[in-house]
Amino acid sequence: MNPSFPAAPAVERAAEPTEANIRELVYGFYERVRADALLGPVFDATLAGRWDDHLPKMCTFWGSLVLGAKQYRGNVQQAHQPLEGIEPQHFSRWLYLFLDTVESRYQPAAAVRFMEPALRIAQSLQLSRFGWDYKIPEEQQALLERVTPKRRPRDGEDAAHAARPSGEPFPARIIGRARDE
Repeated sequence: MNPSFPAAPAVERAAEPTEANIRELVYGFYERVRADALLGPVFDATLAGRWDDHLPKMCTFWGSLVLGAKQYRGNVQQAHQPLEGIEPQHFSRWLYLFLDTVESRYQPAAAVRFMEPALRIAQSLQLSRFGWDYKIPEEQQALLERVTPKRRPRDGEDAAHAARPSGEPFPARIIGRARDE
């Protein structure tokens, strides 16, 4: 995905998410997070001594989102609000590592099932932390451009209108904001 970041280890890419491969994804992803120079210290400061509780919770979280298991009980916003020192580059790095790990472990149709909620969650957390005027970092914008599906222009529509609207930094339109704002 990006030559400046180490790639996820090669594994056979699954066609469908299962509880077992979601567990492998979560554990593999957080292994990369813990080894990362930017994210590792933030996560270790928050989860020191609690990794054995956190990782199964994350497996349940992603299983609930991707498999529809509905077993996760928690508030993502509330869990992330007290984290000190979180800056835009932390979100960019988390997204890069997560999307790269997902892409390396799942075929495209299955990978999208993880990517869409990950991008929505990042959008929500960034907006709540940094406000409506938040400008996402260039490296995150480049990542979003790469993973955002490109739709073909409809009859009578030029390519500029088929692209994501300007002012919308995320692949999903921000709910509650008019397109012209």
